[in-house]
Amino acid sequence: MARKLVKDIYELQKSFPAEERYALGDQIRRSSTSITSNIAEGTGRNSLKEKIHFVEIAFGSMAESFSQLQNAQDLGYIQESDVEVLRPQFNHVAALLSLLKRSYEEKLVKV
Repeated sequence: MARKLVKDIYELQKSFPAEERYALGDQIRRSSTSITSNIAEGTGRNSLKEKIHFVEIAFGSMAESFSQLQNAQDLGYIQESDVEVLRPQFNHVAALLSLLKRSYEEKLVKV
């Protein structure tokens, strides 16, 4: 789900004005790819505390990406409907990250 969200964000930012594709557009691309990168990095860690930490970073990157899309909307680069069509994906990824974090936390308590 996070990978699909990243793909859809990339597609949307292609509609930005040319001068913004390498400014705000680049920042949105970096923050969105950070979601999946941090999920992967956390999965590869041995420590449950580290796994939790990387899930939290992924969640922060997701929030940052959504905020940047709202900024792009405020600046007139995309429409409110463009942001709203992605909102359910953001909510779904947020829920999955929360479940993953909770799963790690439950395992941590058992250790």
